[in-house]
Amino acid sequence: MIIDGREVPAGPDSTILDAAQRAGVSVPTLCHHPSLPPDGSCRMCLVEIDGRAGLHPACTFPAADGMVVRTESEATRSARRNALRLLLRDYRPGTGKPGNELLEMAARHGVGTPTQTAPPSWPVDDSNPFVRVDRNACIRCWRCVRACDLLNGVTAIGVYGRDERAHIGFGLDGPMQDSACEFCGMCEAVCPTDALTIKPFIGGRTPRADRGASTVCGYCGVGCRLDLHLADGRIVGTSPDWRAPANHGLLCVKGRFGWDYVRHAERLTRPLVRRRFLGGRGEDLVETDWDTALDLVARTFVEVKARHGADALGFLASAKCSNEENYLFQKLARQLIGTNNVDHCARLCHSPTVAALTQALGSGAMTNSMDDIVREARCVFVIGSNTTEQHPVLGMRLRRAAKQRGLPIIVADPRRIPLVDAAALHLALRPGTDIALLNALAHELIAKGWVDRRFVEARTEGFEAFAASVREDTPDRAAAVTGVPAADIRRAAWLLWERRPGALLFAMGITQHTCGTDNAFACTNLQLLLGNFGVAGGGVNPLRGQNNVQGASDMGALPDVLPGYAPVADAAARRRFDEAWGVTVPPRPGLTVTEMVDAARTGGIRGLWVLGENAAMTDPDLNHVHRCLAACEFLVVQEIFRSETARFAHVVLPAAASVEKAGTFTNTDRRIQRFDPAVPAPGDARPDWWIIGEIARRVMRLTGPHRPSGPRAGWDDVSPAAVMDEIAGLTPLYGGVSHPRLGEMGLQWPCPDPGHPGTPLLHVEGFPRGRARFTPVFHRPAAELPDADYPLVLTTGRVLEHYHSGTMTRRVPGLNWLVPEATIEMHPRDAGPRAVLDGGRVRVRSRRGSLTAVARLSAGIAPVTVFMPFHFAEAAANVLTHAALDPVAKIPEYKVCAVTVEGVTPSARGGGDGERR
Repeated sequence: MIIDGREVPAGPDSTILDAAQRAGVSVPTLCHHPSLPPDGSCRMCLVEIDGRAGLHPACTFPAADGMVVRTESEATRSARRNALRLLLRDYRPGTGKPGNELLEMAARHGVGTPTQTAPPSWPVDDSNPFVRVDRNACIRCWRCVRACDLLNGVTAIGVYGRDERAHIGFGLDGPMQDSACEFCGMCEAVCPTDALTIKPFIGGRTPRADRGASTVCGYCGVGCRLDLHLADGRIVGTSPDWRAPANHGLLCVKGRFGWDYVRHAERLTRPLVRRRFLGGRGEDLVETDWDTALDLVARTFVEVKARHGADALGFLASAKCSNEENYLFQKLARQLIGTNNVDHCARLCHSPTVAALTQALGSGAMTNSMDDIVREARCVFVIGSNTTEQHPVLGMRLRRAAKQRGLPIIVADPRRIPLVDAAALHLALRPGTDIALLNALAHELIAKGWVDRRFVEARTEGFEAFAASVREDTPDRAAAVTGVPAADIRRAAWLLWERRPGALLFAMGITQHTCGTDNAFACTNLQLLLGNFGVAGGGVNPLRGQNNVQGASDMGALPDVLPGYAPVADAAARRRFDEAWGVTVPPRPGLTVTEMVDAARTGGIRGLWVLGENAAMTDPDLNHVHRCLAACEFLVVQEIFRSETARFAHVVLPAAASVEKAGTFTNTDRRIQRFDPAVPAPGDARPDWWIIGEIARRVMRLTGPHRPSGPRAGWDDVSPAAVMDEIAGLTPLYGGVSHPRLGEMGLQWPCPDPGHPGTPLLHVEGFPRGRARFTPVFHRPAAELPDADYPLVLTTGRVLEHYHSGTMTRRVPGLNWLVPEATIEMHPRDAGPRAVLDGGRVRVRSRRGSLTAVARLSAGIAPVTVFMPFHFAEAAANVLTHAALDPVAKIPEYKVCAVTVEGVTPSARGGGDGERR
């Protein structure tokens, strides 16, 4: 086709606007946005087409071979000016939002600026901490309405009224705060005027951005990329990156607004050391210089090793830190100290996943990509994952797929989590009964002959033994155990069979049990029956909770494996690292997180280095954990704030936040993404890789003639790019990865060589272990069941607005305003006999401790079950949980413990199921 005299390829299913944009021809638009379907209502993109009378909207008119188009004729320019005048007639300037497309377009077309002097027609909605709504500046393009519906899938915004009174509204045409809004900011991101404005931009209180920087979100495992707006070395705003492969421009409330913590007044800015270590008297932490603190850590660790042996030292790595930092941390532990006592929070979230999937498939990672699940799956089974709150952007995309292409979602969860609203079926099982449910589904599939026999025969082993193991696990029998009606179990099995390929997604609702490894086996068994491996839209997909859980595991921050999951017990695997590092790596697996913390109390661990983890909030049975940390002879904590764990430390090392340093994170679907420093770290805070390298060099000097020698034994260059080169040289999964090659799109491992494009989909040709293995597993009760004294079952988790131990999000005023305190969700049937009222304060007790929280009554949670988030230090849910462990993965059972609840004060307000948190 010809556009303005230029020959342009039209392309299949293209509009004129698509073809023009590909050719670099600028056609103005206002209602159109690249992430939204065409609308054609603003009339700004009108063009002339030879052979057709009148003007036509380029955004909706199909391109055709031989078509001749003029975008800048006098007729099109006149039509655009008229359209702009009509829009400006009712427009009243708002806050002066940067990038106001309407005003920029008016200036470009010589229409001038608004002269409206009449009083505003609409009150400004200032009801929430993030977005200001000024309908007087709205031009009725409805971009925000379409974005909320088509991108987020929430439909919190609608169009109300008719004709000139047509306007955007929230919920039942009330304030944004009282709607179903999740405050993702997507409505503002697509708004072409200042009808919707991010509050930091309002009134000139914050400097306007003078530059931008791309970064990777430091919260959950989705791995969203976003753009930071910077001024005077500060983050003054954010916007979504529409090109980003993990999130495609979507962000949640934390990714969009959760950055105030970076410049919080409580950031650590100088090293802290207990006064007695500096020759003074007393145990208070006092500021010192870096040389003093680093020398003290290195010297003490060398002395502990000399007196008590290498295994008297422990290293807790971090899923918040980069791949390069976790690699250096475990290398220091193994090469310079000589211990495998290195672990991180994957122990407390996905260690059963790695244990089970490695045995069953040969690889412990997510098998498919989020993209192919959302686009290609014909059914999605979500079990033990509150996806829209724990992995919000993936949850948004699943909701959208359900709405737009009819994707049936099956949700198995004790609570009516938000994803249930988009689901075809909710299986409200009792906590701790996942195996009974999964085995019943397997029984039904086998009994009905709904098994992919070709796949099973060609690519698996152990089917007959597994089939025999579930022969008695009928849906009726499972109904008595799980509380899920047998008819729903049968319907779920039919959906899973009829709508293949189907993806299975799970998270900590599956893993955080004493049977967590068996739960993960049961998930794998189900997908093997259905043949859902090696195909787009299928797989077993464990959703990683923190931003770099996958990467920290890949880097060998685990007691039993080296980088790339080479077992420490495998002599051939060790030899590669022995030769590179110039040492003999110890062959015996080290202690896990919980074992190291326990050993700190008994004297088995004399020195413990905690890198960016908050064990004093996140480990189970916190009263016991606090006693262990208090008893530790020498505790080093490397952090960005004085966390609950840092309060027990003898040395606190101030670290840089992710936006203040360089490195890579690996997200939940194995995508390695690079980030660079966007703002300077406060005070004397330093990147974690710098701190680790400085301590390593000091340990090397103290080691003297016994220091290791080898091609990668030295610590002279620990820059992130150099460390990634070392990782690539020793870890086949990352063999083709380098900082320059990653760019902003990243690569998915395995990526074995520099010419490899990465691997979005695993197990297409076969499984790493050869044939995948069916593994019979059997339901067994949780370690602690309710009784007369503690009659309720507590399960724990997260809420959308906060993250993990709250170290970052509790220091973001807007997030804390939305959810300021700990709540406990319970069924009204359980509340009445206990004098519990909605909004009233209650005391929650277990055999290990007690706390107070605010009651939230909801019919959406199963009776006898109560739920608490664990983000709140003043009401830490892990005071209540117990430390019973899965025997294989040694993960604690966070999801089931016995408690009692009693009312303390009457309700402070009314409310109920419909009220927002």
